[in-house]
Amino acid sequence: MQAVRTVCFVLFAGCAAVYGGSDQDGASVSIPPVLRNMEPEPSAVVRLPGPAPAPVVAPVSVKSAATAPIPDDPPRPLLRHIYPPSFEQDSGSFCQELIGQWTESDARFLLGEPLHTRSAFDDNGAVNGTIYAFSDPTNRYKELELDFDAATGALRTVFVYPHSLTWQEARRKWGANVNETTANNGRRFYSYVDRRLDVLVDRAGKVISFGLY
Repeated sequence: MQAVRTVCFVLFAGCAAVYGGSDQDGASVSIPPVLRNMEPEPSAVVRLPGPAPAPVVAPVSVKSAATAPIPDDPPRPLLRHIYPPSFEQDSGSFCQELIGQWTESDARFLLGEPLHTRSAFDDNGAVNGTIYAFSDPTNRYKELELDFDAATGALRTVFVYPHSLTWQEARRKWGANVNETTANNGRRFYSYVDRRLDVLVDRAGKVISFGLY
């Protein structure tokens, strides 16, 4: 009989350890899930007097901030490069007035970077300078070529390439006091006697370029 009581006591103690609850000595014991009260306990919210709390703003994630549209910048005014009035009137004649004064860096400052370069030769075929080709910012001419002396670095000749100019138009503009020379491919070379001006004309009578020195 004593053995049976001992077994029952052990079984009761094991159940108490598993399910909990309170034994006769007041020790806490767990309650099995099926015996627990699953109803929510009553609760109440007490609102104290005072200003209403500020609304909670949800934080913006990095991803949403990165994909959010960016407002357009206000339009910026267009800046126009200011050129000397005499340059805007005739860029070729302006460069001619600077022969002996301008250097390559001076030309780059006003005209920008050259489009291309080529060597200049003396009458014996030796290189004696460099010719830099620039676009004409005024668009009066198709292109400007500036010939700089290899020894001094100074501008010595200006070659101007017009968009459209015939020899007849050139004669009406500058006169006909010229020396004429036949060049290759049916071209004609006209050198003015009373001006620092040479004109190269193709076989169709169109001015290819004119040189100012």
